[in-house]
Amino acid sequence: MLDKKIRRKLIKLVGNTNFKDTNEARLVYSYDATPNFQAMPDAVIMPETKEHVQGILKICNDAGIPLIPRGSGTNLSAGTCPTQGGIVLTFNHMNQIIEIDEENLTVTVQPGAITLQIIQAVEAKGLFYPPDPSSMKISTIGGNINECSGGLRGLKYGVTKDYVLGLEVVLPNGDIVKTGGKLAKDVAGYDLTNLFVGSEGTLGIVTEAILKLIPKPETKKTLLALFEDMNDAAKTVSAIIANKIIPATLEFLDKPTCEVVEDFAKVDLPTHVEAVLLIEQDGPSFIVERDIQRISEICLEGKALSVNIAQSKEEAEALSTARRSALSALARMKPTTILEDATVPRSKISDMVRAINEIAKKHDVKICTFGHAGDGNLHPTCLTDARDKEEMHRVELAFEDIFAKAIELGGTITGEHGVGEMKSPYLAWKIGEEGVRAMKAVKDAFDPNGIMNPGKIFAKDTRKRVVVHS
Repeated sequence: MLDKKIRRKLIKLVGNTNFKDTNEARLVYSYDATPNFQAMPDAVIMPETKEHVQGILKICNDAGIPLIPRGSGTNLSAGTCPTQGGIVLTFNHMNQIIEIDEENLTVTVQPGAITLQIIQAVEAKGLFYPPDPSSMKISTIGGNINECSGGLRGLKYGVTKDYVLGLEVVLPNGDIVKTGGKLAKDVAGYDLTNLFVGSEGTLGIVTEAILKLIPKPETKKTLLALFEDMNDAAKTVSAIIANKIIPATLEFLDKPTCEVVEDFAKVDLPTHVEAVLLIEQDGPSFIVERDIQRISEICLEGKALSVNIAQSKEEAEALSTARRSALSALARMKPTTILEDATVPRSKISDMVRAINEIAKKHDVKICTFGHAGDGNLHPTCLTDARDKEEMHRVELAFEDIFAKAIELGGTITGEHGVGEMKSPYLAWKIGEEGVRAMKAVKDAFDPNGIMNPGKIFAKDTRKRVVVHS
């Protein structure tokens, strides 16, 4: 628990209503969406202004109290679980869309703004913010920035880091740093903006962000291709890209995922085939029409059983919504759902899908696979029960094999979920011990007292590297 003197200082700063340390309030913020991670914070604070954030950081930095910035807690790598105690900062009160600048094509927001609300606000003005994490209905932009969130549109449009132009960040000592701005070009020194994006709250706290917008696409078409063989579907993904077509969305779902999602969403998603590709293209009508027709041909050449183009906006939206609900649908099947995001080069998709299936058999675990196949970001998802310790051990070994295989294929341990605490023992597998030391040096420079989200990204020990033969 917090020292009484520190507690009084914090309450004086933010007010009684914005400081919570009851057991009930602490319990709510003791976990995020990551299975098997939970720890009670000492308190929860809801700042209303950047001055509140400054004051909180100064007090905690002087006292060595851990601080964990948190959005909506939808992250999947234990990035906001307060495993070392301390104070959780949540930004419910700092949730405004400050400005939509139609001349400079930017939107300026506070960290607690909900992602979907930002998307809807700019689309009402004919503009477009492309990053679309599946959790966008409830995730906050601050959380998206801390995790560098991706989404279904990542193939064509990129991820969060590609749209953050400038940040206002409070450092652990209370200093405010402003990076970037409403600029198309800016090479004045180190790129601090991109350093903070994806830093998982370990360097400072974002209090304001300037995001890039683009014109809203004129039209969109959606296509569903069915495959009897998963390898054929994976090879078709590579063939589409090789034909120099970049769809807005190129999603992959295996048969077990389709069965569960259809039972959940009831949108006539096929369940009799081994794999489904959900493909969207947007842009000017003549380009969309041309690309969709060519994609249809490539799918059929790739041994698709059938190719169906959505005949209405409602049908297309239903299919996209079904894909976004995949995790929710799978979570109904077993008490514990562990979703990962091993990522490989697009050309290695078929190799990775095959390896995941072989690894699941090797360890006798159930893994459903879906994901952003167009950018190589697959989501192998294990349905299990955390109370079964023996099975959970096999699940852990299976995911270690999956991470190792992804790296072997030129990929990474995480494409969009972040390292957090869950994947920190594997970071050195990807970047080497030298890379870890370089990252720690950056962390120490910004946060010498180690108060910012401690225990995340950097593990005490690296897991022994496994070798996977498949």
